[in-house]
Amino acid sequence: MAYRLTVNGTVHSVDVDGDTPLLWVLRDVLGMTGTKFGCGQALCGACTVHLEGAPIRSCITPIESVDGKAVTTIEAVGKTPAGSEIQKAWLAGEVPQCGYCQSGQIMSATALLATNPRPSDADIDQAMAGNICRCGTYVRIREGIKHAAQSLAKRKQS
Repeated sequence: MAYRLTVNGTVHSVDVDGDTPLLWVLRDVLGMTGTKFGCGQALCGACTVHLEGAPIRSCITPIESVDGKAVTTIEAVGKTPAGSEIQKAWLAGEVPQCGYCQSGQIMSATALLATNPRPSDADIDQAMAGNICRCGTYVRIREGIKHAAQSLAKRKQS
């Protein structure tokens, strides 16, 4: 069956079974490999994308549930103010180690700052709780989010 979705501002029509996970549509059908497969059970967060602005786990999201909706992936999140600042902070703070989980980490962190530009440590913990980093860069991730939040606040003041 054909489904329509807007990915990073571009409308796509895909002919797949309705229960095909969004992750596999993004990676295998559309060739967008920035979103990673981790566990396949929505436990690790590596597959995080934004659906209508909210972070979701694409490995368990059937394509039929996103028909006609807007999806943002790691390939385009840097075009948003929060995404741009998160990516800059990640580089400045040398957040990634192996990097495998980082697209999901960035997507979750961006969604947090888009809705809460001044998160507390508890807010950060809650927003990032579903994202696992096997390398243990959690301290750098938290600092990166705080740095990006400060940069966003400065950006709004100017």
